[in-house]
Amino acid sequence: MGCNGNCGSCGGCARELVITREELIFLEELGRVAFLPVARAMGDLVPVYLEAGVEKQEQYGLLLQCMEKKGLVSLDYDQPLKGFDDSRYAAYPIRGSMALTERGQKVLEMLEYQGISEEN
Repeated sequence: MGCNGNCGSCGGCARELVITREELIFLEELGRVAFLPVARAMGDLVPVYLEAGVEKQEQYGLLLQCMEKKGLVSLDYDQPLKGFDDSRYAAYPIRGSMALTERGQKVLEMLEYQGISEEN
């Protein structure tokens, strides 16, 4: 059973893409810095992003899973950030980086062209 673009909740492959305010803010952040850290616990597939604070860890884990499913970001656990102080991620043995995908970059460019930003 393959994807037919009609799941309603994903938006990853359908012609229409729904982006939340939180996703828009994160897209813009990745558009500014290109790469951000990501980690995960051994045996756990939930991404961990701590740059927004430990109290938002669960929120960002869900956000990143949704954005990855929509094809907006790439989470690469084999490519940690060079020169990055990852001491706050010490509890997570699997560390990597994330970046916009080609689709994420195109969406960001389209939103900028239309004058849509997290400030609007």
